[in-house]
Amino acid sequence: MHDDGSTKLVTPTEALALAREQELDLIEISPKAHPPVVKIGNFGQHLYHIQKKERKQRVHSKQREVKMLRMSFRTEKHDLDRIVDRTKEFLAERHMVKLVIRLRGRELTNTSYAKEKLSGVVACLSDTAEVDQEMKRQGNQFIVVLRPKR
Repeated sequence: MHDDGSTKLVTPTEALALAREQELDLIEISPKAHPPVVKIGNFGQHLYHIQKKERKQRVHSKQREVKMLRMSFRTEKHDLDRIVDRTKEFLAERHMVKLVIRLRGRELTNTSYAKEKLSGVVACLSDTAEVDQEMKRQGNQFIVVLRPKR
């Protein structure tokens, strides 16, 4: 490409000669094109612009987190509603949500009630979330991981 913005087709040796004549580098822009596209310019400046573009992309791409919400065996209806609302907020922000119900002492004998309670919360969220990891038991707690629907 010339200073005026025009392009021309030259052999690789001619392109190198032009670059050396201007005391600049020959930068390969798209090697898979036929013929390969190159540009005459300062290679350090070219690298700087590429890194700057990558940094800008990294800033704009927000990392998704796994948010965790805990409840217990005895959590009441109003508190469960609040957990559902909070989960919907996290899902709206495109985060994954891990719901945990912890069992203590004699509660461990009635695991079916805990499963029902957790699956009830998951059912309330079925319109905005899909299950990423099925409900499973880890020690004295049951865990389910939800992700936002696409």
